[in-house]
Amino acid sequence: MIDPLLNKLVRPPLAFLAKPFVSLGISANQVTIAGFILGLLAVPAIIAQQFTLALILIVINRLCDGLDGAIARQTRPSDAGGFLDISLDFIFYSAIVFAFIVSHPQQNAVAGSLLMLSFTATGSCFLAFAIMASKHNIDSPHYPNKSMHYMGGLAEGFETIVVLCLFCLLPEHFVVIALVYAAACYITAAARIVTGYQTLNRLG
Repeated sequence: MIDPLLNKLVRPPLAFLAKPFVSLGISANQVTIAGFILGLLAVPAIIAQQFTLALILIVINRLCDGLDGAIARQTRPSDAGGFLDISLDFIFYSAIVFAFIVSHPQQNAVAGSLLMLSFTATGSCFLAFAIMASKHNIDSPHYPNKSMHYMGGLAEGFETIVVLCLFCLLPEHFVVIALVYAAACYITAAARIVTGYQTLNRLG
């Protein structure tokens, strides 16, 4: 919901942090993969009830997610890198929820499953419209530097980061947080489907 504003705010500090990586010859894809691996380490940490460690790993993953884009802009952005980034992001989001389901299956299974399903809903319509937007040359004015069209909504990247962090800070309230955010994701998916259909229908 506020991703476009945040992107403008964090871009300068991320560009500054990216310079040493660029000078060392570290590529954006290497940072993407390293961040993904570190993020996945939060899964066993959550299952082991090490929520502080999991929170740190999640924050590092999200920092890498912003840093890889900054590195790409200072070197050579590529569609392959954009594809890798978005694919690993979706896997990472669901992996964290999966970890909380495994940690307390009887308590968290239903809410966690609904949240993972909502991620599928928002992600599928997001990616489907991105394909059609590329076919019809539809611009994404709020995300001009992204490798694909980005549809906004109530639940976007920043909100997802906040929720994943809240899970680690307040694990006893996982069910409530998951259900509330799942509702936000379903609203986002519904809005994207309606908007996407109307937009493409006008184009014939």
